[in-house]
Order: sequence, then C-alpha cells, then structure tokens
Amino acid sequence: MAEAHQAVAFQFTITPEGFDLQLSYQALNQIYLSGVRSWKKRVSRIRNRVIKGMYPASPSSWLFVVIAILATMYMRSDPSMGLIAKIQQHLPLSLHVSLSAQGQTMLSALVFSTLLWLSLILALRFCLKLLLSYHQWMFEQHGRVSNTTKIWVVSDWWEEYIYLRSRGPIMVNSNYYGMDFLYVTPTSVQAARAGNTITAMLLYRRKVNREELKPSRVPGTVIPLCAAQTERMFNTTRTPGVETDVLQHWLDSEFITVYHKGRYFRLWVYQAGRLLSPREIEYQIQKILDNPSPPQPGEDKLGALTAGDRIPWCQMRKQYFSSGINKRSLDVIEKAAFFVTLDDEEQGMRGNDPAGNLDRYAKSLLHGKCYDRWYDKSFSVVIYKNGKNGLNAEHSWADAPTVAHLWEYTLATDAFHLGYTEDGHCKGEVDHSLPTPQRLIWDISPEVQAQVCSSLAVAQALADDVDCHVFPFRDFGKGRIKKLRVSPDAFIQIALQLANYRDRGGFCLTYEASMTRLFREGRTETVRSCSNESSAFVKALESGETAEQCGRLFRLASERHQNLYRLAMTGAGIDRHLFCLYVVSKYLGVESPFLKEVLSEPWRLSTSQTPVQQMELFDLKNHPEFVSLGGGFGPVADDGYGVSYIVVGEDMINFHVSCKYSCNETESHRFGAQINKALQDIMSVLSADTKTPPWSKATAESQPKKTI
Repeated sequence: MAEAHQAVAFQFTITPEGFDLQLSYQALNQIYLSGVRSWKKRVSRIRNRVIKGMYPASPSSWLFVVIAILATMYMRSDPSMGLIAKIQQHLPLSLHVSLSAQGQTMLSALVFSTLLWLSLILALRFCLKLLLSYHQWMFEQHGRVSNTTKIWVVSDWWEEYIYLRSRGPIMVNSNYYGMDFLYVTPTSVQAARAGNTITAMLLYRRKVNREELKPSRVPGTVIPLCAAQTERMFNTTRTPGVETDVLQHWLDSEFITVYHKGRYFRLWVYQAGRLLSPREIEYQIQKILDNPSPPQPGEDKLGALTAGDRIPWCQMRKQYFSSGINKRSLDVIEKAAFFVTLDDEEQGMRGNDPAGNLDRYAKSLLHGKCYDRWYDKSFSVVIYKNGKNGLNAEHSWADAPTVAHLWEYTLATDAFHLGYTEDGHCKGEVDHSLPTPQRLIWDISPEVQAQVCSSLAVAQALADDVDCHVFPFRDFGKGRIKKLRVSPDAFIQIALQLANYRDRGGFCLTYEASMTRLFREGRTETVRSCSNESSAFVKALESGETAEQCGRLFRLASERHQNLYRLAMTGAGIDRHLFCLYVVSKYLGVESPFLKEVLSEPWRLSTSQTPVQQMELFDLKNHPEFVSLGGGFGPVADDGYGVSYIVVGEDMINFHVSCKYSCNETESHRFGAQINKALQDIMSVLSADTKTPPWSKATAESQPKKTI
C-alpha cells in the first residue's frame, strides 16, 4: 500500500487538538510539473492554430504584402485604387489628432495590406476546396489526361452502429493485430525491447500532441488525407454500456499500464517534466519482470471481462468498479497512454517449425490467453520473452492505416534511430532514484470472479475456434506485376477470386476495404471485388481457354476492379449509401424488405491490404532483412475467410488468412495454398499473353492503397 499513499498530495485528519495536515511535496511537485507540461502542449497547439488559421499563407507572406504595398506607394502609385484614402477618411478622430498625415497614410496602408492578405487567403482556400473536391483525376487512363484534370493539377453513425452497438466480444470479432519484422528481432532482451518500443510510441504521441505529424497523402500524389482519427490514438478506452459502448478520450496521460504474470502496474514515463530515456524505461520494466509478488485473488484473469460479452462487463463495471480502490485501479488502466503486456511466451518465425510458429504468433496477437490483453484500450502492445513484439488494436476509434502509421514509425525508430548496445540493452543513462512502478490494488468479490470465469469461457471458445495462417509469398512481388502494366492490388484481388472458386467451387460476396479519407472524418467504403468481369476470367481460366483470351478477360476484370475502387474512394460506392438508408429507416420506423435482405448477406470473403505509408523510414535496398509482416484480423463470417495482405518492397507479398475450425468448408492452410497457386497461374497466363492492347495499359501507380 506504500505506493498508493505516494500518489496522495495531502492528507488531513481531525484530532482533539485540531486539524493535522500532511503535505507530500513530491506529489505536489509532480502536479506542478504536470501542469507545466500541459501548458507547453497548450502553447504549442495555440501556435499551431494561429499558423493553421493563416493557411495556406504564412506570417512572412503578410510581411511581403505589406512591404510590396508600401514600396508601390513610395513609387507614387496607388495599388489600392483609392481604397487607402477611403480607409484614412474613416479612421477614428483620435487617430487623426494623434497621428501626422504621413502616419495616417501608413496606418491606412497597413490596414489595406492586411485586408488584401486576408482576401487572398480566403480566395486560395476556396480554390483548394474546389481542387480537393475534384476526384475525376482518379478515373483518367494512363497517358490520357483530360483538360479539366490538367487545369486543376458519414462518420459518427458508422462508428456507433457498426462498432459500438455490438454486444458480442470485440476480441477476434473486431480487434485486429500488427506484427514485428519477419526476419529480424533487434534484441532478445525483453525489457530492452519494451524500453525502445514504449519510447518510440511516446515520441509519436509527442508529434500528435504538438500537431507535427506530416499529413498522409494518396500514394503517388500530393492529395492529403483526413487525419482526424489520429487524435484519439492515445489515452483512449472503449467503455461498455447496456445498449452501446462509449469511447472515452483523455487529453493527456503521463503513465502507461503494464501487465505481467497476472499483475497490473502503473509505470510513470515522465520524471520532473521530461520523458524517461529508453534505458530508464528498460530499467523500470526490468523491475516489473523481477517483482516476485503473486497476483491478488481474481486479479490474474481480470482482463477476460474485456474479452467476453459486453453487457456482463458493463454490469460488473457499474456495480463493482464505480467506487473505491477498484475504480482507482480501473481508472489507471483506462486513462493510461496505452496498455503493455510483458508476455511470458516466445513468438516469431523461429525454431524447427517456422511456418507453424508464424501461425501461433498471429493467434497470440489476435487473442492471447484471452485475459492478458486489455481489449478495450485503443491498442495494447505485446512484448514477448524473446524480444519479439506486436500489437492488438481496438477498431471503433480508427481504421488500420492509422495504427499502421504509428507501428511503422515505432519499428523504424526502435531499430534505426534509438538502437541498442552490443549486449542488447537500450542506450542512455539511468536515474536510479526513479520511483518503483506501482502495483494496482484490487478488491475482487466472488461475484466478479464468477463473471470473469464466465467471460473467459466465452472468449476461450471463440479463440480456440480461430484458424490462422500467415505466409510470405516470395516468388514475385509488385515489381514483376507492374512490368505487366497491371495494378498489384487488382492482381491480388482477382487471384483471391480464383483461389476462392477453386477452394469452394463457386463465387461469394467479397468485401475489400477502401479508405474514404479524401473526405473530412472519412472512414471506409466497400469494394465488391467479386464482379461479373472477375468471374468471367476465373471461369475462362478454369475451362481451359487460351492465354490470349484469359489475358483479355483478366485485363477487363482489372480495369473493372480499379474503377470500383475509385468509385468507393470518391464517395460513389454502394454499401455506405445502403447503410445511410438503413439508419434513416430505423429513425422513421420503416421496415424495408430490400434493406433487410441486402444487409443480411454474409461477407464470406473479407479482404484488406495493409498499406506501407512511410517507405522512407525503411531502407529495404541496403537492409532487406527488415521486412514487415503486416497484420491481420479474424473471419467476418462463421463460414468464411478473412484475408489481409501487405505488399513489401518489390519482391514479396505477406498474407494473413483466418477462418474457423468449426466450419467444415474452410481451412486456412488449404486456402493459403490456393492463393499461392492462383498467383502463379495468373502470372503464367499474363506472361504468355504478349498481345497487350494499348487501351488497357493502366499502371499500378494510379491505384491507391487499400485499408482495413
């Protein structure tokens, strides 16, 4: 309990002699430093708001306009066409008395220059708005750009209805995962890997807080994407409700929560207003690893409440975690910057069974032991015993590209910038006076323990049913595909259609996620990848048509797929409009047989590409071993597949396949083999088809990346 008392700034008791007041100067100092840090962040944001308020101009542009106007007037010319004189006439009488005629002219010229500068800003903003609202450039054929293009060289409802209203487990069904490097583990020291990983994430948070992140753009263009999702990346938790969950976001947090062998710890990551060094965080993590204290009764599997059904967790939270020490400990978890699990297992592509270990690695990140992650947090970082890492992300607050951007920065900063000593430890010095990480204290009643067991049983049954298969495809990558003048994503999506047809003997409704972040607060839209054109190609190939005929049909299917994606990305898709109709029908109380049927159709093949957004962070030419594995998600339908893929460099595509053991029609390894064969067969067809018509030469560069 000593750690808990350290957090109290002052205590007072009433005695017969009067009040007995005790001050904790250390706690008061921490409060003061926290306030200073908060004000630094506030000042930084105020400065950014001022600069953004001038966008696309700048303070220097105002000075340039003023100097230009004054210089023109000095040359006996009136650039205002009489407006400066009119402004001078309307100056307050007091200024006429206190200023000379020349001073009045200068002041009037300054006012005119400022008004002119503001007018130019508004005009530029209007032009930019028109420019960014124009999406026809995405539909231009390569080499045939229209004159219009040459000249111009739904969020809250979606979040609630699709994510927050679900009453089933979010583990597996909603949360997704991201993996470490495929071939490289920068250090085998668990505490050291945790030190650098945590530091890199906090450095990223600093950029978010100060609004210093470079804007993401449509690949290959200067078109910016909405960054609103980044705001809730840290200090965010999904809290359970009876009918709908709620996302809670705190402006700042100076600590993280760490789980190890059934115990929860609060780890302060700031000391005297400064961010701890990676070596100091490693030092603190090692204290947790060396702590021999056992879990309190019911503490070890408490996280299962976040893995099971939402309503029981809501009831337990209201009844047993709304006051006292349980509330204080739960607040530490929910208000933490993020959650860290120090896993006691080893994972990665290793040992005598690297392929099987990759599959187990994916399952571990997706659901773990069903109680050793806090699935409500915006994301949980997992550091394994052998130094491998990964993360599990909650889906409602943002889509995968936002988390992938953070994860790319984290991996690159960890490996290439922070680095390690020769013996695998973090760099930097250690202040040995750092306070010990605080154990969280719980009073878990028998009723809560019974519900923990019930939620764990639900989560365990769900986890045991997940069949995961992760495999790198190394025969070729986007380099060879682009030489055939084909979009890599269209190539892979059509290959998935061929693989699914061979696996199940038919076609099915297919979901591919497309970002809609060209729009403010945009999330995703659906690309229905199973089209008439892709089906025609698959049937032709399977019936033994000639390479020329199959090649022609493939290119028609590829063009169709790219067009469907462009429509989805520019707000002309199908499914979000259907979703809006559904929301309106519920609001009006109107039953629609059409909506009921179309929205109940299962997505038996759910697919997504994990985009590589910051290739400049990775030097794959000189360090090809630092290849990212990407991430994956669970199957959307009980009798379907979930497929995620990441195109890495020029010569590799990593696939993540998931399904359920309980379905006799699906098997992840079998489907993975079908994907492998489909990719090779399509490449053989296109390589044999040398008669490529010029109208179909659409390059991969015109195809933006897809998202989860």
